[in-house]
Amino acid sequence: MTTSWKAAIGRYRHTAALLDGRIASELLRLDVADFPNITRAFAPMVRELRFDVSEMAIATYLQAETHGKALDLLPVVLSARLQEGSLLCRADSAIRGPADLAGKRIGVRAYSQTTGLWLRGILQEFHGVAADAMRWTTFEDPHVAEAGDPPWAERAPAGAEIGAMLRDGLLDAAIFGSDAPPMEWARPVFPDVAAAGRAFVERHGFVPVNHLMVVRRDRAEPALVEELLRMLAASDAQASSGLPRGWDALAAPLALARRYAAEQGLI
Repeated sequence: MTTSWKAAIGRYRHTAALLDGRIASELLRLDVADFPNITRAFAPMVRELRFDVSEMAIATYLQAETHGKALDLLPVVLSARLQEGSLLCRADSAIRGPADLAGKRIGVRAYSQTTGLWLRGILQEFHGVAADAMRWTTFEDPHVAEAGDPPWAERAPAGAEIGAMLRDGLLDAAIFGSDAPPMEWARPVFPDVAAAGRAFVERHGFVPVNHLMVVRRDRAEPALVEELLRMLAASDAQASSGLPRGWDALAAPLALARRYAAEQGLI
């Protein structure tokens, strides 16, 4: 008998074969919800358990775990990337590097955004600028409703837009996701983005993980979970993504993300 699971999984090279039905299974069928931006699935997953299995940002998972959400983490990385190129300031800014951000106003979509988690950790660990040494402006609530923002974060005015606030000088710097629009008037805060990324990998031995996968605890029948992992691995094999797989590969990223999250007031 085939079991059907509601799923929320983003489209990547390494998930395309799974989402297109090229990976067959007699045990498990995935009814995949259509999200043009997969991050919009995270709140309904943690707040309503809307899906049986879902992609999830690592910061959202850590907050969900802290607040006792009935989700189990799977040893699957769906996205990972170097983060330094996502921290921007105006091209004419007096900011010359990360150390100059102390006391500055930094915009981020949500304080719990995973790119922000990694970048704040990098700013503290590599440049001595702790999260509470900056003033954070946010535009959205955390995906986990019970997780509030720390006192050094405040909400932008209603209707405000992060790029416009940076352009108009209301923010000194801002963190954007991988889908940031081109902005000719902006530049990275890190003078050498590639070198900063290499420094992180050399110290920690991995590329920062953005998205993992979780399953509802009441749906986590071992045979079905094993079948899902097989299907994901088969899809990934067709793309040769090189993303880490398995608990051994996830141990270090999870440990560091937990440390950063605690230092930053996320958990």
